[in-house]
Amino acid sequence: MWGHLPPGARIAERAVAERLGLSRTPVRSALHRLQQEGFVTSVGRGQDQRLIVAPLTQEDGREIILIVGHLEGLAAHTAAALPDDRRKRIVARLREINRDLAEESKRREFGRIFDLDEEFHRTYVEGVVGPRLLALHRSIKPQIERYTRLYVSVLVDELPMSVKEHEVIVKAIASGDTRGAQRSVETNWRNAAARLSRVIEQLGERGAWHAWGPASSARRGR
Repeated sequence: MWGHLPPGARIAERAVAERLGLSRTPVRSALHRLQQEGFVTSVGRGQDQRLIVAPLTQEDGREIILIVGHLEGLAAHTAAALPDDRRKRIVARLREINRDLAEESKRREFGRIFDLDEEFHRTYVEGVVGPRLLALHRSIKPQIERYTRLYVSVLVDELPMSVKEHEVIVKAIASGDTRGAQRSVETNWRNAAARLSRVIEQLGERGAWHAWGPASSARRGR
């Protein structure tokens, strides 16, 4: 069901339960979990309160990306402190992925570009950090995917800069520079937040909060 409901779309608990062939209890529990994870939100008050797919906004996108940047910065710090043999294997894989990413940017295969970028960052996180940081990362990172998949056709033009930023990350990890690795990852994500913000400003927010305000309600009532 991925992508079937656009940002800002209303979610009717009963309709979801009927579509999935489930009782409303597990559906209610699942929607509550999605609220906690930021994919679903509630708007309105009292009897007018309803659930919607969380909008894609500049403020939300920036916040999520910066959070991921700090988490992955800690991961890169850890990766740079690994013993030489483990660190060299990670570095070799990072360089391979980044080369592929540079090549794919010429072909503009958006799905492949997204997967490679995900794999690059996952390489210095998975199997490197402890369980608490890993759990935090896995809970928040998927929320970025909603943004990047929607705006990737425009963001791909910024890919060469991202590839260069990745090279700085790789060099810092390769040299065992823990602070440099952390700083370069945070810079990469901070720049990504700025790039995404420009794209959203250009193309517009999707399902923004104000779409459910009083004026919108009045328009729907006509």
